[in-house]
Amino acid sequence: MPKLKTKRSAAKRFKITGSGKIMRRKAYKSHILTKKSRKRKRNLRKPTLVFKGEIRNIRRLLGI
Repeated sequence: MPKLKTKRSAAKRFKITGSGKIMRRKAYKSHILTKKSRKRKRNLRKPTLVFKGEIRNIRRLLGI
């Protein structure tokens, strides 16, 4: 079976940590920021881990 190609769109959105977990950026940070509180916008900056039910699909997209 040939090697899987990485989906480039997925590669730009996800990063793999040293321990093998997958990090993602949070949504709702691109526009209409005036009505969102400082605290909410600050928390949206931080990357977070991918939900465990989606890890298998994302690993397949990344060609891992």
